[in-house]
Amino acid sequence: METVQVQASRDYPVHIGSGLLDRCGELLRNITDSRRCCVVTDTTVRKLYADRVGRSLQDAGFTPLLCTFPAGERSKTLSTYGEILEFLAANHLTRSDCILALGGGVTGDMAGFAAATYQRGIDYIQVPTTFLAASDSSVGGKTAVDLEAGKNLVGAFWPPRMVVCDCDTFATLPPETFADGAAETLKHGLIADASFFRRLLAENVHGWLPQAVRRNVEIKASVVAEDEYERGRRKLLNFGHTLGHAVERCSGYRVPHGHAVAIGMVLVTRAAERLGHTPAGVLEEILEANRRYDLPTACDYSAEELLDAAAGDKKRSGDHIDVVVLREIGRAETVRLTMAELKEFVEAAL
Repeated sequence: METVQVQASRDYPVHIGSGLLDRCGELLRNITDSRRCCVVTDTTVRKLYADRVGRSLQDAGFTPLLCTFPAGERSKTLSTYGEILEFLAANHLTRSDCILALGGGVTGDMAGFAAATYQRGIDYIQVPTTFLAASDSSVGGKTAVDLEAGKNLVGAFWPPRMVVCDCDTFATLPPETFADGAAETLKHGLIADASFFRRLLAENVHGWLPQAVRRNVEIKASVVAEDEYERGRRKLLNFGHTLGHAVERCSGYRVPHGHAVAIGMVLVTRAAERLGHTPAGVLEEILEANRRYDLPTACDYSAEELLDAAAGDKKRSGDHIDVVVLREIGRAETVRLTMAELKEFVEAAL
């Protein structure tokens, strides 16, 4: 097991390794005096891992509870969030108890937001079971649910007490779901570490997953330490996300998050090259990387559809929106566009 320490408003460790699901209870006992722990998970992950985690918690002296919701982005709603809160209240959880988020990004967001708001905040830990969640969404303390108007529009910054990444869980992922994590991994290299990105091109990440997760977490942790509440540098982590979220919404969330981000990175880089923000040749490297990891390279939606979806993006401020562009592989900057300029940008992207 390797550990990366995240420095935030409340510091916490990220443990990365193999066989860690069976050590969840032991690791949690080291950081809390809680006696009851509510495991929040979805219907898919419950069948795979909930029993193992429950036994680990019991062996460490916890009384585990299990709260389950239907798997998928369509469950990331205020209604499901409310059901989780009602479960916590019906089972008389108190602020001295804790929540364990077992699953992918949707579970982490839902359980984290419930933890941030139930009784004005209780402890929780992230136990990601997807490559995407382990490499990105479980770290940083962002929690949220979607509205009809857009993605992640209601949420809170609430750091976990601990993150436990058992890389063995990636073996049960469908190829498409694994590719979602590859998209966010490529993103981290593109914005912050050119050598990491080029290693992803040269060597398939399946052969060095724990090291890749660690590098992802190190990049994310360095950004969060500097800008936990996304007022400056943390915005760079949104590379590909403005148009990626628009693609997700246009598809009715049938295009999964990582695939949408992959499309978003292509779109924004094509526009940035054409408009002089990014040097020529960067787009071709991104296209090559997407093809290597079976990620999409084309968009099925019109400029009008994407603009309508982007109008509700949480990164919008008044008549402006921040878009992240690459100055070179490994170095990104934000560009502030008016909504009229965004229209020109999206048209160039397509």
